[in-house]
Amino acid sequence: MKKVEAIIRHFKLDDVKQALTERGISGMTVSEVRGFGRQKGHTEMYRGTEYEVDFVPKIKIEIVIPDSKLQMVLDTIMGAAQTGQVGDGKMFVHDLADVIRIRTGESGADAI
Repeated sequence: MKKVEAIIRHFKLDDVKQALTERGISGMTVSEVRGFGRQKGHTEMYRGTEYEVDFVPKIKIEIVIPDSKLQMVLDTIMGAAQTGQVGDGKMFVHDLADVIRIRTGESGADAI
C-alpha cells in the first residue's frame, strides 16, 4: 500500500477531486497548509505598508491506495493540478506497513 501526499494550489482542489473520483478513488483527506519552495513567497500591501508573505497557502491531499493504482493516481493528480507555472506543488509517495479500519478491525487492502 502507498500513501500519496500532494501539495497543490487552492483553486485546483475541485479539479483534482473530480478527476480522482472519476477514476474510482473514493477517499482522501484534505488540509489547508502553508509553505514555500522555489516561489519563496511574495510581497503584499496592507494599509499602505508593504510586507512579505513567506508562507504561501496551499492544499495538501492525502490518499491511501493499493500499489497497483499508484501510477494512475500520480498521473491523474499531475494532469488535474498542473498549470505549468512555478508553485504548482509536489507529490510525495510513502510506503505503508498497514492500514486498519477502526469500525470493523479490517486491515490491509480491505481497510482502504
